[in-house]
Parts: sequence; C-alpha cells; structure tokens
Amino acid sequence: MSRVENRPIPDSTGGHSFHRMSGHELDRFLDFVTRIQTETESCLGLPPPREMPVMIQLLRSHFRGRLETPSSLIDAAGLPRGTGHRMLEDLIARGLVQRRPRTRSGKTFSLHPSPDLIRNWFDYARRMKSLVGSAFGMPEGTEYFFGASYLTGSIIPPLPVMREQLSLRHGLRLLLHADPAFLAMQKVKQQFEMHFGTTIEVRALSIDRLRREILDNSRRARSSFDIVTCDLAWMAEMVDEGALHPLSDLAGAETATDLHDFHPEALATARFGDRLFGLPVQTTPELLIHRTDLLAERGLAPPTTLEETLQAARALHDPDRGVSGICWNGARGTPVGTTFMLLMADFGQPVLNLPRTAEGFSDRDLSAAHLRPALDSDTALMAAEFLVELLSVSPDNVLQMSWFERAKCYAEGRAAMAYCYTQIMPMFENDPASPAHGRTGYQLHPSAPGVPRMAPLGGWHLCIPANLPQGRLPDVWRAARTLTSPAATKLYVENGSLVSSRFSVCNDPAVAHARPVIPFVDRIARAGQLKSWPRPAVPQLHDLVRVLGEEIHTMLLRNKKPAAALRDAQARCDGLMHGID
Repeated sequence: MSRVENRPIPDSTGGHSFHRMSGHELDRFLDFVTRIQTETESCLGLPPPREMPVMIQLLRSHFRGRLETPSSLIDAAGLPRGTGHRMLEDLIARGLVQRRPRTRSGKTFSLHPSPDLIRNWFDYARRMKSLVGSAFGMPEGTEYFFGASYLTGSIIPPLPVMREQLSLRHGLRLLLHADPAFLAMQKVKQQFEMHFGTTIEVRALSIDRLRREILDNSRRARSSFDIVTCDLAWMAEMVDEGALHPLSDLAGAETATDLHDFHPEALATARFGDRLFGLPVQTTPELLIHRTDLLAERGLAPPTTLEETLQAARALHDPDRGVSGICWNGARGTPVGTTFMLLMADFGQPVLNLPRTAEGFSDRDLSAAHLRPALDSDTALMAAEFLVELLSVSPDNVLQMSWFERAKCYAEGRAAMAYCYTQIMPMFENDPASPAHGRTGYQLHPSAPGVPRMAPLGGWHLCIPANLPQGRLPDVWRAARTLTSPAATKLYVENGSLVSSRFSVCNDPAVAHARPVIPFVDRIARAGQLKSWPRPAVPQLHDLVRVLGEEIHTMLLRNKKPAAALRDAQARCDGLMHGID
C-alpha cells in the first residue's frame, strides 16, 4: 500500500479549508446580498459599493467553475470600461483578485478571487447568517442552511386531502424503482389515493430493467406512465434522448421558492441549462458504514483514509467467526464498475478529465477534452491495486455482490464494514433482529492523503415523460409536486424509508428521532460534502460503467493485470465517448 501512503493529492480548493459553508450555500447568500442591494437602491436611492457586483460575479464564477476575463467581469457588473479596469487594478493591488495567464506570452489572463477575498466573504456570510437566524428567533449557534425553508423549525403536518381531486382517466400511473425507500411509498398508496381522489397504479422494476423501460416508453406514441423515477446518473442520457418533459415549463413562482428546500446538489442533477427535468424524491449518498461494537472490541477508530480502511478491514477480518473485514459491490458490469468509479474519486480523480472547480470538479458544459476517460492515469492504477488488496479481506462471494447482496451481508453480521447507499439501510436499521441494528456508525468515503472526503451522491428524481398527452400534464404536475412534498416525504420516513431530499424533513424532530442516518445526511448536505461528479452527468455514463465493470471484474478474477485491464478499458471507453462501440 505504499502507493496510497506516499502520493498525496492536493486539495481541490488549493489547500485553503477555512470555511464550513458550502459553495451552494454561499451562492444563495450572494443572491440574498444582491437582492438586498437592489431593494436598498430602489427604496432609499443608495447605490451599492461599486466593487460589490464585481466581487459577487467573481465568486459565483469561481464556485461554478466558470472562467472570467477583465472584459466579461466588467460587462457582467455593468460598469463603464475605464471605471471597471481601474477598479480591477485596485482589487489586484490590494490582493483581493488574482491574475492567471491564459497563454505563454501572458498577454491574456483570467481573473480569480484570492484566498483572502474568499475568506472575507465566507466570514461575512457566517456573520450575516447568524444575524438572520437571531432575527427569526433561532438560538445562537444553531446550524441551518441559508435560504432553506426549515427556518421556522415547525413540525411538518400530515398530508391533507386535496380540495379538487385529480381528473386522470384510469388513475395515476407510476413507474418506480424496487428498493426499500420506494416500497415505503407503496405502503401508503391508499393514503395517496384518498388524497388525490383517484386510483394509483404502481409498477416497480430493478435498476437495469427500470432504465430500459423508461427508454422504451419514450419511443411509444403515448407514454404508458404519468410519472417515472430516474436515477440521477441517468438524467443526462434521458434529457439527451428527449425522454423527459421539462418541468420548468409547468412551474410557477411558488415552485421556485419551494425548490430551495431540496438539497442543492441533488436538485442540481435535475437541471440542464436553465431547465428543470425532475424533482428529487430521494437523496441517498453512499457511505462507509461500520459495526461500532466490533471496532470497539479491537480498539479501532472509524477509518478516514483508504490506508486506514484497509488496515481496519485486516484487523476485523475473522473468517473463523464468519465475519469478513468489508463488503462492496464486486459483481460484473454495473456494480463493480460503479465501485471503481467512486474509488477513483476517493483517490482524487474523476473517471473523465473533468474541469476542476473550487469544490472539486464540474460535469457540466464539458468540452471534448473533458470527455476523455482518465483510466490510463496513475490515480486509476492506484485505485485498481487498492481494490485487488481489498479482495483478501472481503467475503468469498464479493465478486457476485451488488447493492442488495452487500447490504444483506452486512445486515446479517457477515461483514464488519460495508459501502452502502442510505436507501437500502432499512434492511438493518429497521430490523431489531439484525446484529447491525443500533450498532452501525456512518462515515464519509475514506480518501487518499490530501483528497477532501465526501459522500458520492445517489438518488432518484420523479420525472414526467415527454410523450405524456398534454391534457394530463396539469394534474400529473400537481401529483409530482405532492409526492415530493415535505408532508409526503415525512410519510415515507414514518413507513420505513430512511432518505429525504428536503432540509425541512431532515429538521423535523419526529423524523430525526431514532433515525440517526437522516440528520447525518442533512449535516453533510449543509457542509457541501455530497458530490455528484464521481458519476459524471454525461449521456454515455451507463455504457462507461458497464465497460469499466467488465474490465475491472476480469482483473479481479486475476485474468488480467491491473495495468492491462485499465489500458483496455481506456481504449474501449475512448471509443464510447467518440461514438464507436
């Protein structure tokens, strides 16, 4: 494991970890400041400080991975050319703005906020956040996500009956994923039928069959379903295929306000350009979970690095007692392909050559260079060698395990640690007979030295098929909003689900009580540690994962050496990204 220990990878923020507020939250704060300035100028006739629009634009671009030049920055701030250039020179001289050459000659350059400017703005945002919280009567030091709808701290009331029932001939037709979280939705189907005043027909499929059915349905003259559930990793493919109706065409002003309640990273995966194609119904990150009692027996702390994970797995591996050190998705194809993709991210490199941002990487507005697979990199080789070493402390059948099997292995007490999505945790958290019940700790993904820890984001969106008849759209849109509402989400949790996409639900005392994983996910969402880029939003993602899963599985069977498997995977994935299969 010397490769893991001796190759630190720099922090994507440039080594400056001086804030706890995420970029998403700062972006909402910048909107707030902009609106305050607009109202101040409109009502009092007092213009904002001339530097403020420049700083706000520069910070927004920095956290969205967008390049700014002097001209673009001056234009966005609405300043005269001469005034704008003098202001920029002053900000540069004061160490608040940095130049970065764009060419070898240095004649053209981009502009970026300096660490001092970023630090000052995060400090300003934290202080203002505290003042706003106090104004709403929140105790000093209360943590909340700026702009979310849970500031009142009220308990979410039960779902009421709709004043006007849905007029949907043959009822509401749903296509769902067959997992514990959506099974909770089916358990309360009768309550929703009473709420909507119509019948609900549900079809639940396994993950690969669900994807195929959504694509097959999109090619029919009329959709067989009113609402379909899309894995957030499929959204780019579904939008590219024209399978989904843009919800922004249906939404009004009240929807825009309600959207602030969703975890921002989850909501971002449903947006393409300025159009929204889905409403988050589950935010389900993958976590490293561990048996707290077994770690305590060995005097071990929960691992935070990849090297510590391997060491802990070795210490806990006890085949004589029927306990393996760790279990993970090792089955051929999508399961182990996903495992390797997320492991590469833990080593600090996405599977594609994505552009860096202040908070990691961006998978939006990609150029051809960004679409090149990165499987021929040293990082990919380290990830492959790590996975080979993990085999020795894993169950004998790990290469046949997918999402359900690994969770079942952990739930039955046959593994001391596991990678697991929160949507499937009811298997042990809701089963008092499980050895893991009440004895499970949650961790972000361990990472390589110098790589910020995070939780790869999984989850589901409720979407409306593009070929749904126009006459059904208004009522189906009402149903989709209700099914993703705080009251509905709370109802799912009360009936066995352990996932939520809303700050308000996570903050409800009745939800958080005795369900520690829900407030844990809420905390990491507020801290900006949920990340979707480990599974990049590109239309070819499904095929990339499949190919990667075939090559990595062959490697784990010892039929190819790591370097050869990665070389072949690189060649095949290069072909996929260029339309050659």
